[in-house]
Amino acid sequence: MKLRIPSLSLLGVVLTLGATASAQAQDARVDHRQDHQEQRIEQGIASGEITRPEAARLTRQQNHIDRLEHRVEGDGHVTRREAVRVEAAQDRASAHIRHTRHDRQVRPRAR
Repeated sequence: MKLRIPSLSLLGVVLTLGATASAQAQDARVDHRQDHQEQRIEQGIASGEITRPEAARLTRQQNHIDRLEHRVEGDGHVTRREAVRVEAAQDRASAHIRHTRHDRQVRPRAR
């Protein structure tokens, strides 16, 4: 039985495809999480848990994360360090949303 060693070019293609699939999965996860956080903000606004100034601050934070994500993806390659940075920004935003929705400030109801 003769073992064949794959050529380096084939190995390179396999590694590139794996990295591309991983980057796409990461991108999809980030986008899904952004959508979910924006829904949480909208729900908080609708329920009166989030005031207008709080909504503006949370929306600015989401916009910052969107810009960060676009900068990170700009060169076509997302490093592990960049992915961690985006995820940390999303973690902070999620905590801010949670805190804001439960801080006992309520928007006055329209009469």
